[in-house]
Amino acid sequence: MMQMLRPQNMALAAQTAITWFKPPFNFDPANFNPQNLNSKGAPSLGRMGPLEVRLAQDKRDVKRAQRLRYKVFYKNGTAIADAATMLARRDKDAFDKICDHLLVVDHAAKPTLSGRQPVVGTYRLLRHEMAMKNGGFYTENEFDLDGILHNHPGLRFLELGRSCVQERYRTKRTVELLWQGIWSYVKQNRFDVMIGCASFEGTDPDALALPLSFLHHNARAPEEWRARAHGSRYVEMNRMPKDAIDQKAALRALPPLIKGYLRIGAMIGDGAVIDHQFGTTDVLIVMPVSAIGARYIEHFGGEAKAA
Repeated sequence: MMQMLRPQNMALAAQTAITWFKPPFNFDPANFNPQNLNSKGAPSLGRMGPLEVRLAQDKRDVKRAQRLRYKVFYKNGTAIADAATMLARRDKDAFDKICDHLLVVDHAAKPTLSGRQPVVGTYRLLRHEMAMKNGGFYTENEFDLDGILHNHPGLRFLELGRSCVQERYRTKRTVELLWQGIWSYVKQNRFDVMIGCASFEGTDPDALALPLSFLHHNARAPEEWRARAHGSRYVEMNRMPKDAIDQKAALRALPPLIKGYLRIGAMIGDGAVIDHQFGTTDVLIVMPVSAIGARYIEHFGGEAKAA
């Protein structure tokens, strides 16, 4: 099965996803290069041509990420906005205040009315320590993480969420740059495990029986890494026997984000969850850094260079 998940199109991994400001993360002085700064002096995590990946530096940066999320999830997607969200035209919640926000910025595009270059891609990053100080991870709204946190007390977890890319930027370059940023962030902060929700469009699990069953039979996490959807929200993923699954058809039915995570070495939790607000069916991604293939570490481990 994993041979079928070869990395030819790895860069499409974060093309889709549905998963206030705080100071940026602390750089490791041993790894930080003071020359790796953008024109405003903000730490740059990578650059390819006119596209740069970096962390949000202030509330205005966070708001720009929230506006992009609103456009992708609500305006162009299936999410249902309440009155406050429609009025603000931003996708926001309480977790934004305790997260770091990874941004892809296009320096060749026309500046916004505020004079800043547009944000064309984003990921929300929640550090283990911040989650523990503020009631837990966002993912815990859907999945019970107590077991895996208890089983691995010495490891530091990083939650990935709210991933999206503006439609015309959903290319190999943009997504590879996002992963450059994530990997730099993981290395600088010495995280051991990445977790988060990834989504299928639609809220009918029967219509998703093929890909959900494929994940259950082929990518389910072993017991020590297995987190289960909360009982009140649990949706059975084992909807077809393994021998009835058309492997190639199942792979085609997987969203690019989930397919990309699997290529890297991710595992899937127990059970899915219906998110009616976003119009999605969510599965849990668990990705120990030690399980990431060497070829991906080599690919994303270096600095992004100008094209």
